[in-house]
Amino acid sequence: MYGDDIHLRLHRIRAERLRREALRARSPRRPRPARRRLRTRLGWTLVEVGLRLTTPRPAASGPGPGTRPGLAARL
Repeated sequence: MYGDDIHLRLHRIRAERLRREALRARSPRRPRPARRRLRTRLGWTLVEVGLRLTTPRPAASGPGPGTRPGLAARL
């Protein structure tokens, strides 16, 4: 179809401009890899805790102690 190659060329030009803009906007103080790993682990741990807090617990089988562990026991 006529103009498809023009559309693709314009798309590539725009994509390259966006990449250059993103590189310029990137902070010069990037987190170190170990720090990034720690932040990622902490983030996923918080997600897991949030999911555990929002997920309903199964019904307890009896009223005795130890039948429904608390949050610390589940983590």
